[in-house]
Amino acid sequence: QVQLVESGGGLVQAGESLKLSCAFSGRPFINYGIAWFRQAPGQGREFVAAIAYSVSRLYSDSVKDRFTISRDNANDTVHLQMHSLKPEDTAVYYCAARESWDLKRSASQWQHWGQGTQVTISS
Repeated sequence: QVQLVESGGGLVQAGESLKLSCAFSGRPFINYGIAWFRQAPGQGREFVAAIAYSVSRLYSDSVKDRFTISRDNANDTVHLQMHSLKPEDTAVYYCAARESWDLKRSASQWQHWGQGTQVTISS
């Protein structure tokens, strides 16, 4: 049973940085691609970034110059480093996993989800 636990959310001001973490357990980490999605109030779940086992990464256009996704394969953890945060980045951020290195932008392609962590950016 795959389990994902997000941490690192909080309230920061516009222009500041924040780092989210996703702890993975329950299956061999090497077999899974990991993604971050976010959901603002009244909105659908939006793709943010994803990473396969090695260097393959995928970003949404809205974050690709500001966010960096990385994975610590020794500790079964994925991080999302967020810089130059904007009020429109405010959302609940979810970690997701799929048993493939083929990264997808659609939430329906990801089988396992964490409970989410709130990120709030004040202007």
